[in-house]
Amino acid sequence: MVRLIVTGVAGKMGSVIMRLAQADPEVAVTGCTEIPGHPMAGKNVGEGTTACPVTDELAKIIDMCDVVIDFTGPESSLQNFRTAVEHAKGIVIGTTGLKAEALKEIMSAKDAKVVISPNMSVGMNLMFDIVEKVSRILKEDYDAEIVEMHHRLKKDAPSGTAVKLMEVIKGVQPEKEWLEIYGRKGITGERKQDEIGVLALRGGDVVGEHTVMFAGIGERLEITHRAYSRDNFAKGAVLAAKWLFQKTHGAYTMRDVLGLQ
Repeated sequence: MVRLIVTGVAGKMGSVIMRLAQADPEVAVTGCTEIPGHPMAGKNVGEGTTACPVTDELAKIIDMCDVVIDFTGPESSLQNFRTAVEHAKGIVIGTTGLKAEALKEIMSAKDAKVVISPNMSVGMNLMFDIVEKVSRILKEDYDAEIVEMHHRLKKDAPSGTAVKLMEVIKGVQPEKEWLEIYGRKGITGERKQDEIGVLALRGGDVVGEHTVMFAGIGERLEITHRAYSRDNFAKGAVLAAKWLFQKTHGAYTMRDVLGLQ
């Protein structure tokens, strides 16, 4: 039985993770958090034997868990990571928008036990793998463009998943001096061979859609993933937590969890 703490439990992702984790027979949710002053602080999430009191600071309850699942925000996720390392606990981080310095700290921390990914969906991580394989075959003969769409409330653009897709494509040809283009306007001239375009769309309640286009002469290959519910991200996060519970130390991604390395 894996003991979990869910941070940001009243948020869009936190509430879904909490619901699925409480229904998982291999998991026991032993704590949950929200920011200080939040209306849920001091109240319970759930009822009966699964009721979980909401605490306003992870450090107060972290000794009650084996793994923390965190989908909060860049600053709070980094602080929660540091708290988890200090207390020798595992942490699954699905937060996007983390700065390069924060990612470097997380991936290089000596005593860390962490799974971090901009997208915890099993399907999306398979897409990362497929895009890498396709990129290795097509290379400069095809122009790569990325289009993503999310709900109107999303704060960062492009999405962390779109950035990851771009990194996957660029990683196949690291010697190439890539030119990242975020949308186009006006007389831009011909597309340069080293361009990689990313377009972010926002509107409505779209959970998440990502398409990678490989446009060649006479044909175009499109690889698309559409998320219709946040449940798939939450399921992936809980799966990652159970996988991480079996590990000692290390910084991992969903590729490790799914055995795609």
